[in-house]
Amino acid sequence: MQRTAEAVSLGHPDKTADYISSFILDRIIEQDPCARYAVEVMIKDNTVILGGEINTKAKIGDMSCYVKQALAEIGYDNRYASIWGKFAVEPAQIKVINMIGVQSEDIAQGVDQDGWGDQGVFVGYACQGEDKINRELFLARKLNDALYDLARQSDNLGIDIKTQITLNNDKIETAIVAIPMLRDEDLTGFIVATLGERPSNIIINGTGRYTYHGSIADCGVTGRKLACDFYSVAAPVGGGSPWTKDASKADLTLNIYARVLACENLTDNDECFVYLSSCIGRSELPSGLIKTIKNGVVSYRNLWCNQKPSVLIRAYGLDKPIYTKLCRKRISRIQN
Repeated sequence: MQRTAEAVSLGHPDKTADYISSFILDRIIEQDPCARYAVEVMIKDNTVILGGEINTKAKIGDMSCYVKQALAEIGYDNRYASIWGKFAVEPAQIKVINMIGVQSEDIAQGVDQDGWGDQGVFVGYACQGEDKINRELFLARKLNDALYDLARQSDNLGIDIKTQITLNNDKIETAIVAIPMLRDEDLTGFIVATLGERPSNIIINGTGRYTYHGSIADCGVTGRKLACDFYSVAAPVGGGSPWTKDASKADLTLNIYARVLACENLTDNDECFVYLSSCIGRSELPSGLIKTIKNGVVSYRNLWCNQKPSVLIRAYGLDKPIYTKLCRKRISRIQN
C-alpha cells in the first residue's frame, strides 16, 4: 500500500507568512504576556500585508522592522539577496501594509472571564514510530530540515523547499525534492544519506528548473500549510492556524492539548486520535473523545475536560515568547 506525505521549509512563502505573524506575537508577549492577538499575513513579491486584531499594553514598534527581522531569521537576509537578486525576496525593498485593528469587545468579555476566545474543533494524533507520527511524514520532514540547513550555508541552493515521500509496504518508493538552484547540483547522495536508504525513484525539481522562489514566485498566506504542520493525511486537521493567534483563541492551545493527550493515551496501541471542541466565552469543552486502534480493533472513550484556558496556557508556557519556536517545531512534534 502506498502512503505519501509532504513537508515544506520556513522559506516556503506560506510558512514565511506563519513565521512573520509568530515573530510579531513573540515581540508583543515579551512585554505583555496577556496580549490578545490575531494577525494574518500575506506576502507577495516584496510586499507584506498584515491584517487582524491586537489588544495589548505593549509598545508596538515598527512593523516593517519586525517583518525584516523575521525574514532574516528564516534566511532571507541581505547576504541571501546579494546571491539571488531578482529570484527571491529582497529585504531592503520590503513594504508593509498594516491593516490591524483591535479585538471585538463582544469576544473580550468572554476571554476576560477565562473562557476560550473562539469556538472550534481540534484533533490530536499519535502513532507508534519516531516522533510518534507516521513514517512517511517523519522522513519528509527529516529530509526537508536537512536540505534547509544545507541551503542556509550554500551559495547555490535556495531555502524555499518542498519534500515529498511515498512509501510502499514501508520501503521508500519515491522521494521528490523541490529546491531552488542557481546551478545544477546533484543532491542524490545527500538525499540517500539523509533518508538512510535509497528510494526506488528520486525526483529533483520536476520541471527541470527552479530559480524564482519564495514570495517572488508564489503568494504566501498564513494557515495554508496545516496538513504539513499537523499529521498529513493520517488524521483530520482541526481548528484554524495555530501560528497567527495568542493562546486564548484555542487554535494553538487546544491543538497542543489534543496532541499531548494522544501521546499519553497511545501506550501500546497502534494509533490514538483525540477529538476536542470549544465554545467561545466558556472554559468547559462541549465534547471530548479518545479513539484508539490496536491490531485493527477500534475503541472509543469519552473525555470530559474543564481545564480553564489560563491553566493550559501556563502549563505549556504559552504566555512566553515561544511562538516562533513552536512554528519551527510544528504541532505534531509536540509530545509533552
